[in-house]
Amino acid sequence: MDEPDAGTLEALPDHDFRRVLCVVAHPDDVEYGTSAAVAEWTARGIEVAYLLLTTGEAGMQRPPAETGPLRAAEQRAACRAVGVDRLQILNHPDGVLVYSLDLRRDIARVIRQFRPDVVVTGSWEIEPSYGLNQADHRAAGLATADAVRDADNTWVFPELAQTEGLAKWGADWLLVSGHTRPTHGVPVSPQAVERAVASLDAHAAYLGDLPDHPAPRDFIPKLLAGQGRALGTGHGVLFRGYRLRG
Repeated sequence: MDEPDAGTLEALPDHDFRRVLCVVAHPDDVEYGTSAAVAEWTARGIEVAYLLLTTGEAGMQRPPAETGPLRAAEQRAACRAVGVDRLQILNHPDGVLVYSLDLRRDIARVIRQFRPDVVVTGSWEIEPSYGLNQADHRAAGLATADAVRDADNTWVFPELAQTEGLAKWGADWLLVSGHTRPTHGVPVSPQAVERAVASLDAHAAYLGDLPDHPAPRDFIPKLLAGQGRALGTGHGVLFRGYRLRG
């Protein structure tokens, strides 16, 4: 897909963000560009949490019982690289993640627990900005989009309040990465670019199982430079932003 023209998108009004929740399907999903925005936010004192819906156990050519813990350890290292202390990994099945009420409930639960101003997820388009989308990514993105509203509805999953004591919570923004029609972007510093490279480098064993995968340093800075042009800045991360309240 074509990138937006130079300087045509506005910077995300993130000056009053306090908490951001990133919801993705697998370990490493945040690290393909979005982690640069995360590094920028955490450097400014914004608390960022990650929710992974699977352990990524089907993503390597080794037994799932070995892959899941290995990928979790690599994700923890990736989180440290960008200043994220809160990581939660659920046990939905990798490779066959299904959009369902159970999945929506699990995401809504964490939204009510963490109470973020902003929820970030990936595009559920069949052909997002980077090419043909993967099935788990589509399920995760769409379920997250719905769960953001579920979390703010008293009568959807009422058991979260009645049984678990989790009052409804409404996020201000839903941000979708990789979308073909971005609306906003986050300018990122050279330091944030370096931390983003380090976050993907942390998935060393996973990347080692992908022999044709380029080294993170060979493409992450270029990716972020391309997105930065749409903001009229050196590097950036683009999102389609949905203002949900305010």
